[in-house]
Amino acid sequence: MLKLRFLFFGLSCTLSAISVFGNISVPMHDISKSGTNSSLGSISIHETKYGLLFTPHLHKLKPGLHGFHIHQNPSCSSSGKDAGAHFDPKNTNKHLGPFNDSGHLGDLPVLYVNPDGTATVPVLAPRLKNIKDIEHRSLMIHDGGDNYSDIPEKLGGGGHRIGCGVIK
Repeated sequence: MLKLRFLFFGLSCTLSAISVFGNISVPMHDISKSGTNSSLGSISIHETKYGLLFTPHLHKLKPGLHGFHIHQNPSCSSSGKDAGAHFDPKNTNKHLGPFNDSGHLGDLPVLYVNPDGTATVPVLAPRLKNIKDIEHRSLMIHDGGDNYSDIPEKLGGGGHRIGCGVIK
């Protein structure tokens, strides 16, 4: 009985540390020249006291690391190009990653895709605090990783846009 009490105490401490304040789910689709196609799953976005937590529930992706960003416009059409540039309300024009206050606000931690093509590992964006701040934008998955720099390639070298969803 004592072990059970410690288990519940530990669980309640963990849950209170992660306190979720608000959340939404963003349906994600693959991108082709004709626009968005089949479903890739969804990404849940939760407000926490540490920032926005993005929890992927994705499948059918190439294994490895992928650039992951919030883009300016709420559109996934034209092969994802209508989503525009990375969300950059302070007009920094710098791609410096999710932990540097001098760069795009839309820079998120990389998305890890398992060998079986699923992505389930949450990422935390500590500079983003409220879901309202990113509503009416798009969430984009890029083909390659992200080095959080504009050198040697602009926007971290993430490659073309392969997955997109509109944040409503």
